[in-house]
Amino acid sequence: MKQQDCLRRFLFEEHGVRGEWVRLERSWQEAKQHQVLVNEVVESQLGQVLAATVLLSATIKFKGAMIMQIQGNGQVTALVAQVTNERKVRCLARSENSVTDTSLQKMMGEGSRLVLTVESDKAEPYQGIVGVAEDDLAGVLKTYFAQSEQLDTRLWLVANGTQAAGLFIQELPSEKHEREDWRRIEMLADTVTAEEMLTLDCEELLHRLFHEEKVRLYEPEPVEFQCNCSRQKIGGTLLALGQSELNAILKERDRIEVDCQFCGAQYHFDRIDVQNLLVNAVANDNDSPTRH
Repeated sequence: MKQQDCLRRFLFEEHGVRGEWVRLERSWQEAKQHQVLVNEVVESQLGQVLAATVLLSATIKFKGAMIMQIQGNGQVTALVAQVTNERKVRCLARSENSVTDTSLQKMMGEGSRLVLTVESDKAEPYQGIVGVAEDDLAGVLKTYFAQSEQLDTRLWLVANGTQAAGLFIQELPSEKHEREDWRRIEMLADTVTAEEMLTLDCEELLHRLFHEEKVRLYEPEPVEFQCNCSRQKIGGTLLALGQSELNAILKERDRIEVDCQFCGAQYHFDRIDVQNLLVNAVANDNDSPTRH
C-alpha cells in the first residue's frame, strides 16, 4: 500500500546529517478544500508551504503549533500553514482573482517575507523572519537556515491537486564531519525528480538516492487535517476588538458572523452572546491574581 499522509525521519549513521520525507494526500486535499485557489500555480505553492511546515515541525521539540506565513502585497497576499506537535495540519491562501506570476517572489510582491512562528505551551513564542528573494520556497528556506541556524539545509518540494511531498536534509549541529560528506549527500539528493517524490515510497526513494550510504529509517508519523478553531477562540478574537468596536458593529446588524478562514466553520454572536463575552472577560480579570 502506498505511503501517504505520513512523515518519516532518517539518519545517515556514518555522517552528521539527518533527513525527513513527507507525502500528503487526503490531509492536503481536506486542508485546501475551503480555500479559493485561483490556479494550479497558487495551489502548488500552498501545498509546498504545507509540506515544508510539516518537515520543519519535526526538527525541534515543542508542544503547540508551528506556523509558516508568507506575506506580501503582490497578486498573492498570504500563504499560511499550521502544524501541531501531533501533526495536525491546516492551511490557507489569499490572492487576487487572477494570478499570472509563477515565481514565488514575483507573485508575493516586493518586500514580501516568510515568518516562521513556534507557539509552545510552556515557552515564549519563537519567531524567525526572512525576506522572500528566491523564485521557490525551497530556496527561501535554504536562505532562512543559513541565516538563522547557520546549518547547511536543503529542501525539495512539490505539490499538485492531489498530493504534496517534500524531502529535507540538514547537517547536525556540533557534529564533526567532512564537508565532502555533506556535499556528496546533497548532490545525490539533488538528483530527485518531482515524479519520484510523488510516486515512490520513502524506502524506495532513499534506496534510489542513497543506496551506498548507511541510512537509519524511523517509523512513520501520521499526518491529518484538523482545524483547531472553536467558539471560545473566536470569542477571544472578538474581545480583542474592544467593547466600543463590538457595539458599533451590533448597531449596524443584529449579530456578528465570523467564518473560520481555514475550515469554513461559521460562528454567530448576537447581542446577548457579546454581552456574555464582555461580562466573563471582566470576571476573569477580577479573578486573576494581582501581580506586583
